[in-house]
Order: sequence, then C-alpha cells, then structure tokens
Amino acid sequence: MTFEYLKALHIIFVVTWFAGLFYIVRLFIYQTEVMERPESERKILKPQLDLMASRLWYIITWPSAVLTLIFGTLVLTHRMEFLQLPFMHAKLAFVVLLYGYHGWCHKLFKELQAGRTRWTSIQLRIWNEASTLLLFAIVFLIVLKSTLSMVWGLAGLITLGVTLMLGIRLYKKFRKNA
Repeated sequence: MTFEYLKALHIIFVVTWFAGLFYIVRLFIYQTEVMERPESERKILKPQLDLMASRLWYIITWPSAVLTLIFGTLVLTHRMEFLQLPFMHAKLAFVVLLYGYHGWCHKLFKELQAGRTRWTSIQLRIWNEASTLLLFAIVFLIVLKSTLSMVWGLAGLITLGVTLMLGIRLYKKFRKNA
C-alpha cells in the first residue's frame, strides 16, 4: 500500500510541477512583451507580472520539482528492478533534461525579475514547447515501459514538435493580422 501512496504523490507533484513550468514561461512572454509598452503601462504591469511570476515560481513550481524528485526516488526504491530496464534509463534521461529545462527557466526568471530580457516573445513561445515534448516523452515511456516503442515515440515527438512550430507560426501570422 505504501508504494501506491508514494506513486500517487509523485504523480500529483509531477502534475503541479508541469503546471508551473507551462505557466511560468507564459508569464515570461508577458513580461517580455510588457518591456515594449509605454512607460506608463510598464510601470503598472511589470510589478504585477513580476509578483505573479515570483509566487508561481517559489510557491508552486520549485516545491513541486523538489517533491517530484523526492517521491520519484522513493517510488524507485520500491521498484529497484526498473533501474535495470532500458525504458527507465531513457525516462530518467528525459527527466534530467527536464530538470535542465527547469534550471534554464530559473535563469530566465532571474533575468526578467531584474528587468533584463534577451529572448523575444516568439523565442519564448518556442521554448515553452520544450516542456510539452519532454512531458510526452516521459509519459509514453513510463506507460508503455518499452524502448522499442521509442522509435514510434520519437517519430511522434518529431511530428508533435513540427506541429507545435507550425502552430506558433500560424499564431504569429494571426496575431499580426489582428
């Protein structure tokens, strides 16, 4: 029974972590776009967006990332044999990439809180899709428990990536015309 509780808590914190990662980059986009606004608007919007980003990052996203790691490790201690299976090696590699993504988001967060922006809103929209690709990869690996399916999964990820990029381009065109 302990395993099921640990697994449930792991899944819950994975969900809240991804919710935070998805929304924080959305806030980065807004923070970047507000820098291009007139000073009168920027003076009002930037502090509010900074506060929203800070609360999301430190109250939801970071704690969820830490608790995901803790409960994921505890789940693995109950299923140590998974560490010898190729699907778990691939899944853990994607998890390492996800923590790298989280670290890079932290760097972006710090820069934007300081009022510096190096990325355009379009670049941030593309960056936002990286977490989507990682989510798909991790979920399919853990559910299917097969690296053989990874060939199809990789093809699916590439297709998903291309679809997301096309969606971003269409959005950019739609936004220009609106």
